[in-house]
Amino acid sequence: MDPLHIEEKSSETGDHENSPVKQVALTVPTTDDASLPVLTFRMWVLGLVSCVLLSVLNQFFWFRNNPLSIGSISAQIAVVPLGHFMARVITKRNFFQGTRFEFSLNPGPFNVKEHVLITIFANAGAGSVYAMHVLSAVKLFYKRKMDFFVSFIIMLTTQMIGFGYAGLFRRYLVEPAEMWWPSNLVQVSLFMALHDKDKRPKGQMTRTQFFLIVFICSFAYYLLPGYLFVTLSSISFVCWIFPKSVLGQQIGSGSTGIGLGSFGLDWSTAASYLGSPLASPWFATVNVACGFFIFMYIITPIAYWINLYRAKTFPFYSNHLFTANGERYNVASITDSNFNLDLKAYLRSGPIYISTMFAIEIWQMSTSAIKGKKDIHSRLMEKYSKVPQWWFLAVLAVNAALALLAVFAYKEQVQLPWWGLLLALSIGIIYTLPIGILTATTNQAPGLNVITEYIIGYIYPGRPVANMCFKVYGYISMVQGLSFLSDFKLGHYMKIPPKSMFMAQVLGTLIATIVYLATAWWLMESIPHLCDPDNLPKGSPWTCPMDTVFYDASVLWGLIGPRRIFGPLGTYGAMNWGFLVGAIAPIIVWLLHKAYPEKKWIPLINMPVVFSATGMIPPASAVNYTTWIFLAFLAGFLLFRYRQDWWRRHNYVLSGGLDAGLAFMGVVQFLALGSTSIDWWGNRGSCPLAACPTAKGVVADGCPAH
Repeated sequence: MDPLHIEEKSSETGDHENSPVKQVALTVPTTDDASLPVLTFRMWVLGLVSCVLLSVLNQFFWFRNNPLSIGSISAQIAVVPLGHFMARVITKRNFFQGTRFEFSLNPGPFNVKEHVLITIFANAGAGSVYAMHVLSAVKLFYKRKMDFFVSFIIMLTTQMIGFGYAGLFRRYLVEPAEMWWPSNLVQVSLFMALHDKDKRPKGQMTRTQFFLIVFICSFAYYLLPGYLFVTLSSISFVCWIFPKSVLGQQIGSGSTGIGLGSFGLDWSTAASYLGSPLASPWFATVNVACGFFIFMYIITPIAYWINLYRAKTFPFYSNHLFTANGERYNVASITDSNFNLDLKAYLRSGPIYISTMFAIEIWQMSTSAIKGKKDIHSRLMEKYSKVPQWWFLAVLAVNAALALLAVFAYKEQVQLPWWGLLLALSIGIIYTLPIGILTATTNQAPGLNVITEYIIGYIYPGRPVANMCFKVYGYISMVQGLSFLSDFKLGHYMKIPPKSMFMAQVLGTLIATIVYLATAWWLMESIPHLCDPDNLPKGSPWTCPMDTVFYDASVLWGLIGPRRIFGPLGTYGAMNWGFLVGAIAPIIVWLLHKAYPEKKWIPLINMPVVFSATGMIPPASAVNYTTWIFLAFLAGFLLFRYRQDWWRRHNYVLSGGLDAGLAFMGVVQFLALGSTSIDWWGNRGSCPLAACPTAKGVVADGCPAH
């Protein structure tokens, strides 16, 4: 159905009230056909295949120096012709006719509801298994043992426990109209474009035609920034103006500097870490932009150029760990045979230092809640039976029991005591609601990774695996809960029976976990020196940037512990003032709102979003943010305000087409070209000197001597 005719269709339901969120009212259909079959044979086949394929491909690309994430949107598009083909060729015969078990392999045309369930399976394969970092850190970085079975339990339980959280909070985070989950509107628009018979407005294209054009252009164009002209991903005029200045390139570089004036002509640059800029509400974009500006253009430069914590001894931007004189830190030398901190060796080696961008961390959480009202979509869903609460609680109980089994049976490998596991799960439950509200309304989700690392690092220091496990149970269980809630909201918009949604989510998550682990284990056994750039051949793609950051965090928070890094025995103690700033800032905003109630912009200030805006740095860099903010401004402000008719027909379809073209070309490019590259100036980067320290220290390749 065309969103242009929302009011007309609403009247057919006898309810004139649409969603109070304008973006939802302009995008989501207000009708439902409950007769459409959902659990069809083709849904099972295409859903399971999509889940397995995306799991294999995403884990395969995860270890590479440019980790390509193949989203569910690729499967969402690819299965359409397959679904229609199966509807034409599979027999329409009814089996076991006249009995209660009667069924058909082909109940009719391929429909949008079974398409949504296929996409839910694909979502399970597209979302990474974060606990895989624990395995890679132990086996590839620490060079220690972790059994396949205990790895599987940790990964499965951290992925599944979130179902329990989703069940506890679905009433508050799915049913209210105000909880609109902006990123879901991209998929809703794409479903509408792929299934509706859209009438072409005079002189314009249908949404399907528009999507196909965007998809083809995105597919063809990505060959440039992805292979032929890599510099397009991060362009800096400042670096071109000052080609021999380290300082100039530190200012201008979008990948290893503060990125002043840098931008990328590459959709992956804009969408890889912050999600689609076209799906961000404008007020949330402003909060992210403010947080980025404060962090990148005020705090970081001041800290670096006053040489805070000997900052000039190290590269401006790096995710590595250093000694006081700028050399890479040998973590193995301070780890004893029991996989704990060797304190004497650590005192001999000296404290760990990190680059300026890696050092500055500000975190703040919200504990607000709102009481929302139901809209027409909630009333349309009332005809379907809800998932019983005990289903969610059963999944939570079973997986919590499995996690406790791993803690007791493999305590030497896991290191985490039983009370640590229960504390981590408690943190996840407590923060699911407030962070869920932020995510559902702003499309931004502050992370619990630093807080969880900090807590267990103080309580139980010197044990890196315990720290990592505490983090994944406290942080990722909540993230998974939010992911399930987001999927439930997608099903809510598309009017999918909740029990069918639950089934697809549980089964898809189980299958994806098994496939991710099997693929990663095979890669670890098959690729020599995986994640070890010093011993890999030059130009090898298997450098694992995301795993490196996770490993570094386990050293800082787990092995050394926050007391010796950010506490009274450490170098970065002043960072703890960030907790006080984060606690006071929302109070200041509240007081301003009370003092100036006529100022309508004050309530739009969201301090958790401001403070968590740069939470992806590293591995994200300045150019990812500058490009994202610019595109979000174009879509969320200019087009939404001044070209709303175009925005409602094409904005989310444009986002989906760009995502899909990029993903398909990324796969084709890898299969056809592998890790080969073309050596010319367009592939060498525009700011090679930006990673150079400006004081005496270890000099990066290509840096001038000091």
